[in-house]
Amino acid sequence: MHSDHALHWRPTAALLIGATLWGITWYPMRLLESAGLSGLWLNVILYGAASSAGLVFARRQLAALIHRPLLLLLIALTAGWANLAFVLAILDGNVLRVLLLFYLSPVWAVLWAWVLLKEPIQRSALGVLALAICGAIVMLWQPGDAMPWPRDTTDWLALSSGFAFATSNSLVRLADDVPVVLKSLAVWVGALLLAAFLIVLLPPSVPVFNFTTVIGATALGLFGMVTMTWLVQYGVSHMPVHRSAIILLFELVVGAISQQVLTHEVVTSREWWGGLMVVAAAALSAWYARGEQT
Repeated sequence: MHSDHALHWRPTAALLIGATLWGITWYPMRLLESAGLSGLWLNVILYGAASSAGLVFARRQLAALIHRPLLLLLIALTAGWANLAFVLAILDGNVLRVLLLFYLSPVWAVLWAWVLLKEPIQRSALGVLALAICGAIVMLWQPGDAMPWPRDTTDWLALSSGFAFATSNSLVRLADDVPVVLKSLAVWVGALLLAAFLIVLLPPSVPVFNFTTVIGATALGLFGMVTMTWLVQYGVSHMPVHRSAIILLFELVVGAISQQVLTHEVVTSREWWGGLMVVAAAALSAWYARGEQT
């Protein structure tokens, strides 16, 4: 009895804590950026620290890299961009708007499952897609615009982050034989290399490197990124997909509350309604997945 209770309680707690941390981690990131670490340089330190920790944890399994090198490379690029783009978007954009645009990922997940995994698109999935797309249109539409289109770089980053996240999840499902620690390492290394590439390609302003900011960013990478990744992966690995998907939506609640408490950012009524449609689509997607697994 006790072990059964723990089996259900621990994954749920892990996901709730992970979602809470992801929903509020934007705040220390913004503090570090305001102290002089621009977004790309902040990402280099965050994911450099996480990659270093990952190498330590995965040192005995690195030989497994030779078995699926191309797949791990694709995971590194897609999941790395998902993390990098999310951080860049959350630093400069409206917190809740970024989170809501990111949570269009179920739309892309359905499409990629059809393309990569050859899973047929059910009629219910088409309805979920339509609802999510309508929500995105409501959020993105601006009076006077010819069509609902992302209005700035932040919107594009948030959308592309969700797209890359869904893509990487589909690729991860193809890599069942790869140890979780190696897939986590691929994510962090991918984000690190992409950030370094963009620094070379589009040199940002020279950052302010001082002991406090560097130590703060390193600590956030070591204890924040590593912990959040482990918590979410542990939770997702120990419960059905439909349950974990619903629990992870708690990130939106935390993001909304923390935005109201810690910033003066305003979410318009149109964005609220569009966001509710996106959340409803994500919840319905998880609910239909529940029906398919029973």
